[in-house]
Amino acid sequence: MLFTIDVGNTSINMGLFEGERLTNSWRLMSGSDRSADEYGSLLFSLLQHNGIPISSVRGAVLCTVVPPLVPVFQEVCIKYLGTKPLVIEPGIRTGLRLAVESPKELGPDRVANVVAGTKLYGKPLIVIDFGTATTFDVVSSSGDFLGGAIAPGITIASEALFTHTAMLPRIELVCPRHAIGHGTVAAMQSGIMYGYIGLIERILKEIVDELGDQPHVVATGGYANMFTRVVPAIQVSNPDLSLIGLRLLYE
Repeated sequence: MLFTIDVGNTSINMGLFEGERLTNSWRLMSGSDRSADEYGSLLFSLLQHNGIPISSVRGAVLCTVVPPLVPVFQEVCIKYLGTKPLVIEPGIRTGLRLAVESPKELGPDRVANVVAGTKLYGKPLIVIDFGTATTFDVVSSSGDFLGGAIAPGITIASEALFTHTAMLPRIELVCPRHAIGHGTVAAMQSGIMYGYIGLIERILKEIVDELGDQPHVVATGGYANMFTRVVPAIQVSNPDLSLIGLRLLYE
């Protein structure tokens, strides 16, 4: 079995593949102050709870947008899984031409997303990843990764209101029934949710206009399912896209 690990700024998405099938997946909170042993004990507990013997893991692949955590998770894989992980880094073969100014600056999670997206849904393609940042990644009909757009994630937008104001509370991120909020919480939910839906729809429109083609639009990340329900232009949600991409890159 193959263990896949996508380490983000605020969460860690992990999955276990048997061949092409994702048999198990887990999401943990990320923290650069945790040791390899702390992450390893969590990993061991998850596998044990699901009745998965460590010996069944034959390989591992890792990507992270937090460079200090690379050696931490390398140690986790070696010490607790008994295998040295493949680390997705600049220069790895993707099957796509990276038509961007600086391929070395491209986040490995974005690479994994478009590799999986083109394999599963075809080209042209836009992948929207709703993470700490919201990224829009674009692949042309000829298979060129063209770049995209990066916006603050919706959690950052919500936390900014709470952190930088004296009287506004922290709120649950749900789409309200009405744009006119009759209380502070409802008004904040309206502003954040409808404002963010507008951000998504406008960026998508501008990208599609520049692309000059009608792409497949795929959502992934923690809020993928929610925004797929409220943004008609998003055709499909696949929260495990990066894990599938890691498996494809490993192969």
